[in-house]
Amino acid sequence: MAKDYYDILGVNKGASDDEIKKAYRKLAHKYHPDKSGGDAEKFKEINSAYQVLSDKSKRQKYDQFGSGFEQMGGGFGGGGFSSQGFGGQGFDFGEGFEDIFSNIFGGGGGAGRSRDMRKAGNDIQVDVEITFEEMVSGTRREIELYQRILCDVCSGSGGEPGAKQETCLTCKGSGQIHKTVSSFFGSFSQAYVCPACQGMGKTFSQKCHKCHGEGRVKQERKIAVDIPAGISDGQTISMQGQGEAGERGAQSGDLYVTVHILAHRKFTREGNNLLSSEHISFSQASLGDKINVETIDETVKMKIPAGTQSGELFRIKGKGAPSLGRANRGDQLVKIIVDIPKNTSREQKRIIEQLRKEGL
Repeated sequence: MAKDYYDILGVNKGASDDEIKKAYRKLAHKYHPDKSGGDAEKFKEINSAYQVLSDKSKRQKYDQFGSGFEQMGGGFGGGGFSSQGFGGQGFDFGEGFEDIFSNIFGGGGGAGRSRDMRKAGNDIQVDVEITFEEMVSGTRREIELYQRILCDVCSGSGGEPGAKQETCLTCKGSGQIHKTVSSFFGSFSQAYVCPACQGMGKTFSQKCHKCHGEGRVKQERKIAVDIPAGISDGQTISMQGQGEAGERGAQSGDLYVTVHILAHRKFTREGNNLLSSEHISFSQASLGDKINVETIDETVKMKIPAGTQSGELFRIKGKGAPSLGRANRGDQLVKIIVDIPKNTSREQKRIIEQLRKEGL
């Protein structure tokens, strides 16, 4: 049964690149094999779907032919380049299309140029929680990861230290194997990753004893993450090159840290402003007063003018959350709630009755 890559990532067919990337990161984080409850097969399936839908060319062919386009050969209806001609008949020359024309125009089928065939490292996504106060001041978190890192024995080369390095005999140092492909225009050469050296173009007389030639190993690692003041709940910090190491020194993936802010007992956030409430008595509202107000930094005095109504907002400047990457801060908005006593004494009732007679 054909795979529905859109269904695997949980997005619709018209999803944007950002929506596809967001869905992938969420699912990859959920099903990563290194996590408790992870699913290696599901993770592999998610990665396969993302590899196609994140590539505009592959996505276009997938939408046209379905997942079967990946198994199509270098002739009609297959891989990496298509054109319309000869009465509307479509021709497709596979992923080695550039090598075909390199042969035609004297480029030697790509044998003379070196392309990096090594597998880059995977991205990593983690979640961290910070307090409301830490959101205002900024903080640092040390997180523990169990990931592939550069092998410290061979420094990512994959060879045992001191081992003899030789040009790969299979590909003669190009990192590629060329296969003859027959098409409408004749026979052409198509390039594939060399299975002997995995695209490196060189081999070692002895593989590294620690990483077994991969150039990376899995182990625990601690990394400090600086979380800036003013960050929003659910915002993600990108740390380039801090993901998993690539094969034999290839480019490392990135680390994505999603920040979650714990709720505060008193404050809520609206943009860069902090919202709070204060209760005052009927007499304070009528006659005015100065009250103590708790801010995120300290306790301050705030004036309550005579005649203050319940629900009125007062502003304390500069006591809100900071703007991300800037020194200026928002304000604290204080909502006043006037408490009406439920139980009153006989004397209090007499006074209130007198006020009512006077129209107050």
